[in-house]
Amino acid sequence: MPDWPDPPLPPIHHRQYDVKAYRQGDDAILIRGSVRDDKPGDTYVAGDPDPLTMHFMVVDLTVAFPSLEITGAEVVFETYPQPDCPRITDHYHRLIGLSVARGFTHNVRELFGGPRGCAHVTALLQAMAPVAVQCRLSVGGGDTLQAPVAFRTAASVAEQRRAMVAGMINTCHAWAEGGALVATAERGEQSVLPLPISARLVSLGVDPDTWQEEFRARRQQP
Repeated sequence: MPDWPDPPLPPIHHRQYDVKAYRQGDDAILIRGSVRDDKPGDTYVAGDPDPLTMHFMVVDLTVAFPSLEITGAEVVFETYPQPDCPRITDHYHRLIGLSVARGFTHNVRELFGGPRGCAHVTALLQAMAPVAVQCRLSVGGGDTLQAPVAFRTAASVAEQRRAMVAGMINTCHAWAEGGALVATAERGEQSVLPLPISARLVSLGVDPDTWQEEFRARRQQP
């Protein structure tokens, strides 16, 4: 993927979000997210050549599959501006028991908005939840992470496709209720291959339609 060039302007702030997901057994994933704010060194000290980190927070969420319920939550403040900042970390144990699917953003704001939490961690949490949903779409919607994308019979294939997109409905304009993507899934039909996958297959000289049929056949094998 090509780098997006920086504009020819002096930088004054750099915020980075980084979110990764890891398989944790057959029925859970670990989502690790971090948020980091850097400023040019000379923002505060004339002639300082190195960036100055103002915030660096890390969040680990253990998420169960297929329920998408948070079963573990840990927050670490590595770098922070005020001595009182880390005193809020234990409050984030209240994430345990929440679903990272629909309603998560509202629940996070209710629990951790304003003086009830850290604004930077709250923003990070809202960036982490969609990653769990993406993992669910990638690995399938069965009882464990090892479950195949397609079941054995046509009826169960249709049922699983409907279940897999249930949490996506009305999350964005592409997945609007009544739209083409949702209608395709609710009919139990195979959705269009995501554009990045299709483009990668073409770049490798592989026909996307043929690959998709072969992939589905492999997933149906015992």
